Amino acid sequence: MTESSVELSAEDAKLITLARGARGRNAAPEGAALRDETGRTYSASTVNLDGLVISAVGLAVAQAASSGSRGIEAVVVVRSAPQFSDEDRLQVAALGGPGVPVLIVSPTGDVIARETT
Repeated sequence: MTESSVELSAEDAKLITLARGARGRNAAPEGAALRDETGRTYSASTVNLDGLVISAVGLAVAQAASSGSRGIEAVVVVRSAPQFSDEDRLQVAALGGPGVPVLIVSPTGDVIARETT
């Protein structure tokens, strides 16, 4: 279900660019970006090292939290599959609460799903 014809705000388009860039820099399976309650943005890619595995979303949420963010306005995840994991949903909700919009975007930049926490 591609939703690429849907208009995106400039802020959401920026998150897509940041998430795609984070994924591409490391050839990671996922990239993520989020915008906090003040408009600051954070981006990350999946980390998969011996003894350390962190999802792109989890790392972006951790960066925001460690920088003093108190909420999340929106999240973008770049990945091939349209599913948003339960673990990532919980991590976003831990900082952003319920109702945070999440865009799942293909590696080519097409919106393939929309969810909320």
